[in-house]
Amino acid sequence: MKKLLLISFLLVSVFNLHGQEWVSDNTYEEKIHEKSAFGDDEISIVVVEFWAKFNDINAFQDWNKVKGISNYYRCDVAVSPEAKKKYKIRMAPTILIFKDGILEETFKAGLDLECPVDLEELQETIDEIKESSKF
Repeated sequence: MKKLLLISFLLVSVFNLHGQEWVSDNTYEEKIHEKSAFGDDEISIVVVEFWAKFNDINAFQDWNKVKGISNYYRCDVAVSPEAKKKYKIRMAPTILIFKDGILEETFKAGLDLECPVDLEELQETIDEIKESSKF
């Protein structure tokens, strides 16, 4: 029984550690242009958080509560200099919202390095982007 509990705990731990998807310079462009699995007429909202290990405490924590996005990725600024340069990332966390591969909104951390957006504001922005696509 103890072995079963230990194995269960390890599986849950590993699942939680790998639940976060990452992008890098090699995969960034492909991932932000991903289409929704629900069909070609569905818009695709992809959110990318530029992240830094030294500032993990200030990373956005409520990704499991965000609705209406196709995918959410993190991009480590230390290993993705090309993406960092392309999107002029100076502070982490910085959160970018893409609609069908086009940058729609940017939330940049200030000198305090705190997360630049809360769940309510992020969700409101995503909803506005989706709503503007209906016209």
